[in-house]
Amino acid sequence: MTMNQTQTNHFRIGIAPISWVNDDIPGLGDHYTQDQVLSEMSALGYISTEMGRLFMQDPPTLKAKLEEHGIQLASKFVGTLFSDADRLEEELQSFSEWVKYLKEMGCEYVIVCEMGGSMHWDPRRSPEDMKIQKLTDKEWESLVEGLHRAANICQENGMLLVYHFHAGTVVETAGEIDRLMEVTDPNLVHLLYDTGHALYGGYDPLELFKKYRDRIQYVHLKDVRREVLEHVRKENIDFRSAVLKGLFTVPGDGCIDFVPIFRELLERNYNGWIIVEAEQDPAVAHPYKYAQMAMEYINATIMSIKAMNQR
Repeated sequence: MTMNQTQTNHFRIGIAPISWVNDDIPGLGDHYTQDQVLSEMSALGYISTEMGRLFMQDPPTLKAKLEEHGIQLASKFVGTLFSDADRLEEELQSFSEWVKYLKEMGCEYVIVCEMGGSMHWDPRRSPEDMKIQKLTDKEWESLVEGLHRAANICQENGMLLVYHFHAGTVVETAGEIDRLMEVTDPNLVHLLYDTGHALYGGYDPLELFKKYRDRIQYVHLKDVRREVLEHVRKENIDFRSAVLKGLFTVPGDGCIDFVPIFRELLERNYNGWIIVEAEQDPAVAHPYKYAQMAMEYINATIMSIKAMNQR
């Protein structure tokens, strides 16, 4: 069975370019070219990717390049400042432009993450400020309004908004994820389920999946090195530094048990994207090697579960 044939075993599996070229940490992987990254993704059987800084942005040109390698664009991470009421209209206008872009690229989903108050990505704050600035109740209200309006824009264009809870942001912890799910309309705001960020934020990944399975429309798979996570928590290390210390890795190479997670996905007949997204230093964790490890682990795990179910 070839790598590409394994894609027919149930899921649509892609991989983010962040394993090769990191968008959060400038300088990591700058020597990789667009063609090399897409060629390696395709050779390993991945059928989609997400927008990254190494890709050209002109839709027709990018579409042609992706098609050349048998890859499609699954989505793009869109950072927002919806929690800032004074900037809400401006933010929604900018968001609308990205929706149009992703629609032109044939995407079904728009990934959204609130950057207001974050430790690394809030443009209103100093880059040296390494503490998350928690949202006030008023800021939460503005965030929810923004997400609902943004989700309507997505739906008007035939797409779904999926919210990406993320380390280093104001929706990071189990309590914050629960609050977001409680205060947003389930028909508008869907969930991007990220196994690595779930564990980082203190949520058991399997428990999170079971609790919000009906709202999960998009999946990021990453694993966590337990010893690094414990060190990061003990020393209160910031997110970017944690990544450089090797916090994340590909599925099957860390401490998360993916077997029950895949079992849940299979039982639910999940048909959205599953994107491998393991942020690592490419000079330490060779991207092709780790992308291959991930694909082999995912396929072996799914086939094992199916074999057990047939007994």
